[in-house]
Amino acid sequence: MNRGLLYGIGAYGLWGFLPIYWKAVQAVPSTEIVAHRTVWSLVFVALLLTAKGQWAWLRTVWKNPRTLLIVFAAGTILGINWLTYIWGVNAGFVVETSLGYFINPLVNVLLGVLFFSEKMRRWQWAAIGLAATGVLYLTISYGSLPWIALVLAFSFGFYGLLKKKTPLNSLEGLSLETALLAVPALFYLLFLEASSAGSFAHTRPIISLLLVFTGVATGLPLLLFAAAARRVPLSTLGLLQYMAPTIQLFLGVFLYGEPFTPVRLIGFSFIWLALLIYSVEGMWRRHTFSTA
Repeated sequence: MNRGLLYGIGAYGLWGFLPIYWKAVQAVPSTEIVAHRTVWSLVFVALLLTAKGQWAWLRTVWKNPRTLLIVFAAGTILGINWLTYIWGVNAGFVVETSLGYFINPLVNVLLGVLFFSEKMRRWQWAAIGLAATGVLYLTISYGSLPWIALVLAFSFGFYGLLKKKTPLNSLEGLSLETALLAVPALFYLLFLEASSAGSFAHTRPIISLLLVFTGVATGLPLLLFAAAARRVPLSTLGLLQYMAPTIQLFLGVFLYGEPFTPVRLIGFSFIWLALLIYSVEGMWRRHTFSTA
């Protein structure tokens, strides 16, 4: 098997199984988990960049206030995404978090139209219409918006939008994003410690160890994804991205016993059909232009 494909499977597989990791530290409040994830992610990527000797980019970026502002905004949105995801998983909404990442590719298309004046093709409009119908159906059936899914889909979409506006790769971007957010995160952790409300080193040793390794859990799939992106076509990565929410859905239903009612099945089916149309149309278009 192609090594790039293995890297891609590894990246999306790890992202798919992350709910198991967050469930393992469920005794810790979600805000504290996110604060630890921010700080330890910074430590992990800083060690990697030091090992590779890749710090020259920082001097250029530090002199560019616009880039710093964009990176801070991206980091803030990423923090919202992390908090929503971890809270959703630990509150028993793994199935709904998976819905967010099923919707995300279609949100990306919509944001491309709104912010980059990209032209959407007929079948892409059809896909977005079907996805919107699925969300509307779930909203009417349950009497409330699937807000966790929508926050995850749109926050990750806007995060990707901002990442397009910076010259940084994924590792450099994550290091700067977490560096800018690590100061308030660290102050928050110190406040918890001072008020005897912190979990680190005050609970089972395995919990503290898992909090430390949130940095690895965050950075490792990013490294695998970056390696895959250099070796396999974007069309392949586009298909692989559905691995993560599919694994999350199976975990929610079969491991954590969350309900997957006929209503949810119908709502999800609209979105799955939308993704099928979106993916097939994209592959057909790439094939047509590559053979023209």
